[in-house]
Amino acid sequence: MSDNLAHILSTIGRPNVLLVGDFMLDKYVWGEVKRISQEAPIPVINVTSEEVRPGGAGSVANNLAHLGANVYCCGVIGNDDEGKRLREILNNLRVETDGIVEDSNRPTTVKVRMMGHLQSAGRGVQQLLRIDYERTDEIQGKIQDEIINKIKNKVQHLDVILISDMNKGVVSKQFVETVINYGKKQKVPIIVDPRYGGDYGNYKGVTVIAPNRYEAELSTGIKITGIDSLKAAGKKLLKDLSLECVIITVDKDGMFLYNKNGECNLIPTVPKDVYDVSGAGDMVLSVLGFVAGGGNSFEDAAAIANVAAGIEVGKIGAMPISRSEILSELMGGTNPLYSKIKVLDELEKILDKHRGNNDKIVFTNGCFDILHIGHVEYLKFSRRAGDVLVVGLNTDESVRAQKGQGRPFVAEDERARLVSALEDVDYVVLFDEQTPENLIRRMKPDILVKGEDWREKGVVGREFVESYGGKVLLAPLVKGASTTDIVSKVLEKTNRP
Repeated sequence: MSDNLAHILSTIGRPNVLLVGDFMLDKYVWGEVKRISQEAPIPVINVTSEEVRPGGAGSVANNLAHLGANVYCCGVIGNDDEGKRLREILNNLRVETDGIVEDSNRPTTVKVRMMGHLQSAGRGVQQLLRIDYERTDEIQGKIQDEIINKIKNKVQHLDVILISDMNKGVVSKQFVETVINYGKKQKVPIIVDPRYGGDYGNYKGVTVIAPNRYEAELSTGIKITGIDSLKAAGKKLLKDLSLECVIITVDKDGMFLYNKNGECNLIPTVPKDVYDVSGAGDMVLSVLGFVAGGGNSFEDAAAIANVAAGIEVGKIGAMPISRSEILSELMGGTNPLYSKIKVLDELEKILDKHRGNNDKIVFTNGCFDILHIGHVEYLKFSRRAGDVLVVGLNTDESVRAQKGQGRPFVAEDERARLVSALEDVDYVVLFDEQTPENLIRRMKPDILVKGEDWREKGVVGREFVESYGGKVLLAPLVKGASTTDIVSKVLEKTNRP
């Protein structure tokens, strides 16, 4: 597993994800409980609001869209108002829904959750009741063939295939076999969030399955009580289903990986207040697919998914979380200073809001290796030039490309946290390229700042910024303040060559 998960999360592009499964509409009815019914010993909810969200595979699509993936959805909805509403929500998320087929013989699956709270007692929201509208018989014939053809036409452009099986009829044995054949031909990994139940034979030949503790117990017959039983369950699943990897989520204990080479790893979770576990499995599948689809290992994907699931259970209902939320958690947990560290896709949207408020955006960049007074004065100068200061921070790989294998002295996650702790800095974004040209073009700052030492070398991005009326400022340098000077002085005083 990589030591720098933050780097992975920051530099993932936009993987192409095929999402197959049971798409649903989640409806939340919110209200306050003030009394018990006179008709029966049940709470009475005084409804204050209602909300609809995509559920099941739709929740996974929502998560993936917020993470920044390109998502193509395949599944079934009814020819009804709920299906139209679900498709509308997904289209607004800018995911492709051409692969979601309407079946006039079945309703769109809808889950209605009654969410009550007792305000006078200061108690939090609690789910009191769930009502399901659904049909669970397997899709067949023309509908199944139509979905399979849509998958066939898309598979050659994919980075990963996700299957979200809620046992509502889409993920049949024949269906999975077809998806596996397509995936293997194109060498595309297939990750499954399996259905609740004991028989996992349908999934034989996929790349990864990710059951929770109880699902793994049902499918293997092994009671999971510790690391030895986790190993036994993982080994059995991997062998029986011809998998490359098994990832078992074990709630408060974290996440367990068992690879085909026999290696295993228990990734502990960070203790969190748990408000609602609904949506945690969807989040795990989403992040596994996003990170693995970005070309990273399943171990790294699981480690990041473990963090994301910990954030998810702190929310009410299945709610998407941003990459920046995960990044902030990886960088420093609940410290609000580290929430300044953003990924580029989300930072663009944030800056659009600042522009709407007529804020002047300033951008500068650098390695900021061993933070010193020169850096502090440089950033103060930059901040005075406008209303919002964004700092582009070179990743370790980018620094090495510029300054050699001996640099940086301080790892990128620590440098990011140090820079974000400065009051003059509003946002920090990491970049892997040797120059910030791409960052500058996407952020379109009003002011671009570089040090005076760039006067002769030429400021990267100057031509672009000035093309739309922006300005380029050169900041004065603090004499003798540089990382190289500091290191030289340390070596000199310790009598090292």
